[in-house]
Amino acid sequence: MRKIKLKKNHGILFWITGLSGSGKTRIAKKISNNVRKNYGKTVVLSGDEIRNIFNLKGYSYEERLETVLKYCKLAKKITSQNINVIFAVIGMVDVLRKWNKRNQKNYVEIYIKSDLKKIINAKKKKIYHKKVSKIVGVDIPPEFPKNPDIIITNDFKKDLDYLSKILLKKIEDLVDKRF
Repeated sequence: MRKIKLKKNHGILFWITGLSGSGKTRIAKKISNNVRKNYGKTVVLSGDEIRNIFNLKGYSYEERLETVLKYCKLAKKITSQNINVIFAVIGMVDVLRKWNKRNQKNYVEIYIKSDLKKIINAKKKKIYHKKVSKIVGVDIPPEFPKNPDIIITNDFKKDLDYLSKILLKKIEDLVDKRF
């Protein structure tokens, strides 16, 4: 496994991606204290929270692309101030992950891998049981990460505390400690 050598005076962007209901936001919140302790000032953001704050309503592929690019730019602004960002977002778009890799000085891509049928059966997200459209994985084909730095499989057989501990260990193995 490669080691990420951190660039000085920049925070780390921990980009947590996966299908809706895979556990991204809950895992992000669970790892935040350890990330803060090991790597410095840290904020946790989720795509849903940012959508609500800025009243972003579009859910088509094109609208999602525009919205998530805004998330990427927001994360870049925050990390440029030496603050870590744990961003939980569906973000199933290759071009945006590539944008992060090119434009973020300290970028860790984390994929929470879950089977859509298991998410639906576990009733983790109500959107899958409503008559709505423009859902990634249902109406919009997801562009799953091809080479994420870390993959955590959530099959809903293990609790999120356990998965969070696994993620923290993988982050520790991947990212050099702060200076």
